[in-house]
Amino acid sequence: MRRLWLLFSAVMLFSFLVLGWIGTRIYQEMPPLFDKVVTTDGNTLIDSGDVSAGQNVWQSLGGMEVGSIWGHGSYVAPDWTADWLHREAIFILDRWADADYGSTFEELDNEKQAQLQARLTALLRTNTLDTETGIVTVDPIRVDAFESNLAHYSDVFSNGNADYAIPAGAVSESSRLRNLSAFFFWTSWAASTNRPDESVSYTNNWPHEPLVGNRPTGDNIVWTGVSIIVLLAGIAGMAWWYASKRNEEEEPLPPESDPLALWEATPSQRATVKYFWVVAALILVQMLLGVITAHYGVEGDGFYGFPLSEWLPYSVTRTWHVQMGLFWIATAWLAAGLFIGPLVSDHEPKGQRLGVNVLFAALLIVVVGSLTGEWLSIQNKMTDTVSFYFGHQGYEYVDLGRVWQIALMVGLLLWLFLMIRVLLPAMRKTGQQRQLVILLAVATGAIALFYGAGLTWGRHTHLSMVEYWRWWVVHLWVEGFFEVFATTVIAFTFMRLNLIRPRIAAAAALLSATIFLSGGIIGTCHHLYFSGTPTVALVWGSVFSALEVVPLVLVGFDATEDLRRSRSSQWVQRYKWPIYFFVSVAFWNMIGAGLFGFMINPPIALYYMQGLNTTPLHGHAALFGVYGMLGIGLMLMCLRVLVPGREWKDGLLRFSFWTLNGGLMAMCLLSLLPVGLLQTKASVEQGYWYARSAEFMQTDLMQTLKWMRVPGDTVFFLGAVALVVFVAGLKTGHSFRRAE
Repeated sequence: MRRLWLLFSAVMLFSFLVLGWIGTRIYQEMPPLFDKVVTTDGNTLIDSGDVSAGQNVWQSLGGMEVGSIWGHGSYVAPDWTADWLHREAIFILDRWADADYGSTFEELDNEKQAQLQARLTALLRTNTLDTETGIVTVDPIRVDAFESNLAHYSDVFSNGNADYAIPAGAVSESSRLRNLSAFFFWTSWAASTNRPDESVSYTNNWPHEPLVGNRPTGDNIVWTGVSIIVLLAGIAGMAWWYASKRNEEEEPLPPESDPLALWEATPSQRATVKYFWVVAALILVQMLLGVITAHYGVEGDGFYGFPLSEWLPYSVTRTWHVQMGLFWIATAWLAAGLFIGPLVSDHEPKGQRLGVNVLFAALLIVVVGSLTGEWLSIQNKMTDTVSFYFGHQGYEYVDLGRVWQIALMVGLLLWLFLMIRVLLPAMRKTGQQRQLVILLAVATGAIALFYGAGLTWGRHTHLSMVEYWRWWVVHLWVEGFFEVFATTVIAFTFMRLNLIRPRIAAAAALLSATIFLSGGIIGTCHHLYFSGTPTVALVWGSVFSALEVVPLVLVGFDATEDLRRSRSSQWVQRYKWPIYFFVSVAFWNMIGAGLFGFMINPPIALYYMQGLNTTPLHGHAALFGVYGMLGIGLMLMCLRVLVPGREWKDGLLRFSFWTLNGGLMAMCLLSLLPVGLLQTKASVEQGYWYARSAEFMQTDLMQTLKWMRVPGDTVFFLGAVALVVFVAGLKTGHSFRRAE
């Protein structure tokens, strides 16, 4: 165990040193926020503070929940960076074609088009920033292009656009519309302007836009090859090691009866039950919002003819859908930790029940307050400043206003206090179980503290730095340390049931945590390739994100072991469905995180695929398939232990398990995957803007494929309803078998 702890510590130290160093490089080399944009004849196009003000407008109207910037955000509206760049390019080319040849650019022959494209590339890619004054100088024709784009976006956001699922009045004030356009211009400028003394843009030539010479860089292609080699080497090494270690020590024979059959729930454990009722309610509401959000993709201003967008526009339903998903998953995990604490230490501190109830009230306040604030912000009921603190921050997965963020952080610290005080007696004991308890305490501390990364930015923080820290929350907090926490909790559960020896459980959990984090911490950078970051983020991110996939290749072995344990004795059958959900976690880890994740993560793949439907394909399969299924499994395990002596009616659980998994797979394979692959083809052949455009997404084929989500979504939703009915039945007694 000592060697494993040293390895775990070394991985953590090395990984965070590298990630921190990459953060400093991003800060030093991120796209400059210019002070002004002026023309060569002395006119001011963009004044001081306009870009930052525009960023705040974008945040308050929903930010990443209304289209995307640099490929990060939602998928119905365009990517505003790519859309602005293409519109500006076409405007300039048409103006030149008319002046030189009396024609539109599209009507010219290839030779003349190539001549104008070369001229445009030189115009847009030449860096004219004066670093001393912060002034960018542009040709007067770009003023006309800016005004043309401003007129277009003013129409989209003030009058609404059904194809983009944007309602009328999203932004109506002319000054805010101009600032918003200035922000879009800046993101496009960074995407098409070369870094000083280099031949690539600040976003590593993303998005793909042949008109201005935005094509994959050499680093993009080379490091894709390296990442694939690293992946293959990692898989080979892991398989070799796994084969050498299997069956070194036999697991114990299961006891004749359930070790927890006589367990009597403590007051704090009974107090956690209300968390699970809330989890069930949030699951149901989140699924409903998901159905509505998906439908907006085909009918952007209504729901089967009903003008629902007047009250719940796409930006609201998608925000709530994402936020509620995070809320119920996190609540299930936090409650599972509080429930399992007394099982770990066989001790309940004085006042633990009160602490559990206070935390519950705090979480309710955060949920209700943040969702209300987000609606008010999107409905223009708040100023841009107030919105940041109480409304909508505009950043996907951390949409909630800063005040609610701080409140959630306080709640997590309270949870950490409650967990440590209940685990402390077990940490003081000797024996192999102590190692597992210490790892659980470490994971608990990381979950509580690393959410603090979401508090590192302010209203005017540079977007590249916001992205760096945002992915600390989304990737490290959710995908990293929650993974360690869950692995430890599951290992302890099997150990407590005497189905695995304490030493094996502790060693397996610690080794799994080390392997996951060895790729996962630095692998955070695979989200940052094209977010205004230097090449080092692409180099390190591509290699270590490939290593993230390595342990997922062999999770099937662990799933098989879990299935075997579930059948090892008659009494273990009462834990069948929680264990089955744990098994499904392994399956979706392999498919959603491994297969669908690596499909988009190599730099050359992500260059064309970022922000297409291949992203929600990975997101749904990994977020719900892994973390959602795990949350449900933990909830069911706790509810099973709560009343160990009574048998469950498992008909609804059986239906729920298979329909949730089957519906999720149908959603992925019938709709998200084919839509994403067709978008990728369009992105490669014509440019990223086209793959996200209404012109492409509203074709008959794409509309049909989007409608193909209905079968999977329906089956999936029915599974969620069955789960909620079952959990409610545990309260009413309808989910228990009658005593014979």
